Amino acid sequence: MSRFGKLSVMTLALSVSVPLMAAPEEIQVYLDDLTAPGRFGSDVHTNYVLSGPRTPDYPGALASNHLFRFTPEFYYGLTKTVELGLYLPTTAAPGAGAHYEGEKLRLKYIAPHDEKSGPFWGVNLEVGRTSHRVSEVPWNAQLKGIYGFRSGPWTVGFNANLDGSLAGSPASPVALEFDTKVAYEARRGLQLGFESYNELGPLRDLGRLKTLSQMLYAVVDAEVSKKVDINAGIGRGLTSASDRWVMKAIVGIQY
Repeated sequence: MSRFGKLSVMTLALSVSVPLMAAPEEIQVYLDDLTAPGRFGSDVHTNYVLSGPRTPDYPGALASNHLFRFTPEFYYGLTKTVELGLYLPTTAAPGAGAHYEGEKLRLKYIAPHDEKSGPFWGVNLEVGRTSHRVSEVPWNAQLKGIYGFRSGPWTVGFNANLDGSLAGSPASPVALEFDTKVAYEARRGLQLGFESYNELGPLRDLGRLKTLSQMLYAVVDAEVSKKVDINAGIGRGLTSASDRWVMKAIVGIQY
């Protein structure tokens, strides 16, 4: 097993004992994209809840209805297979104003593969400290398994996410989320498709899907230029626990 495989297994084993933390500032299915070694890039993540629950998930949390999230992300290519990134999430909510919510670091590994056809896989480890407005616990982590493949004009990606906390209370179990992306290249530089984001619940009690968030997005991916790309979409909640309607956009820039 490679050192990255060992790291993933160790992190998974440790995460089984830590509580849940979600990451609503980023609505994205990870694929095999990486910044070239020695190069910088940035993404600007934005999403706005057009219609959602008006009651906070816990005391002190922001209710999601009409919540706007703005998250700059900066990343650097360490090697041909490893990328280091930093998130700086912010929020703006009715009656609560705008707030800076913390920082998150991530390390992404994508195994060598054919970038035009066939399968790809990788892992992404994210650790951060965020405010009580967006998380019940200050220190949180996510381990993301990445798998996908390309065949002709089709790209399919799968993410299996384990979310947990590293410190703080109240304690809660680690939870699993499974995300999917299916995209069709309508023409060069333009893809149309769907993304789904599905909470599966705590590892010790999986499957109560009707009581968890299940979101389906219609999305467009477009290359504006060789250095700028956009992912945009609108999502519909499929359960009563989900936000009803959400708009999202990600603008990526390579330097």
